[in-house]
Amino acid sequence: MTSAAHPTHPAAPTPGQTVGPFFHYALPYAGDRDLVPPGAPGAIRLHGRVTDGAGTPVPDALLEIWQADPSGAVPRAEGSLHRDGFTFTGFGRASTDRRGVYSFSTLAPGPTRPGAAPFFAVTVFARGQLDRLFTRAYLPAGSPGVDATALDTDRLLASLPAERRATLVATADEQGYVFDVRLQGDDETVFLAFDGRRRSAGRD
Repeated sequence: MTSAAHPTHPAAPTPGQTVGPFFHYALPYAGDRDLVPPGAPGAIRLHGRVTDGAGTPVPDALLEIWQADPSGAVPRAEGSLHRDGFTFTGFGRASTDRRGVYSFSTLAPGPTRPGAAPFFAVTVFARGQLDRLFTRAYLPAGSPGVDATALDTDRLLASLPAERRATLVATADEQGYVFDVRLQGDDETVFLAFDGRRRSAGRD
């Protein structure tokens, strides 16, 4: 790449930009957090709270999820932002409120192959982060179609110490599942590099 002012000179890379705080004004869209309408057959709620290293709620974070459908099939329909009330695209986006709380209305993902542990792929955007963060929210043992063996044999979970592994497993409640995201601290959520390696939000 060359600069416009000096066509023969290579352009210098621009510095990295932190995420936010203005994405609330551009990225949300109608129905973004409702992958299925609340109350639809099979609808569950995936929700939780995003906190910083001091345990303070992060009020301007943005989360995206990408998931398989209950049969384990990964949706490949075009237009992941599209909401027509009938097509399950497997993608959703939700911002946190002043309490740091986010919420999705969706379907429980199924295992993508026999014996696999179902999970939501989660992306977190937050002020102060130079890039988005990737993590996973696994369904806990006891969920429909999920037993402890599936979690124990999952390659990512098996690579983690027990106390770190727990940060990737949602808990069930009467509406669906709770998955809290901790950006820093001793109980920091395990984050992944884009190529699947582990990374840290607080120390990277």
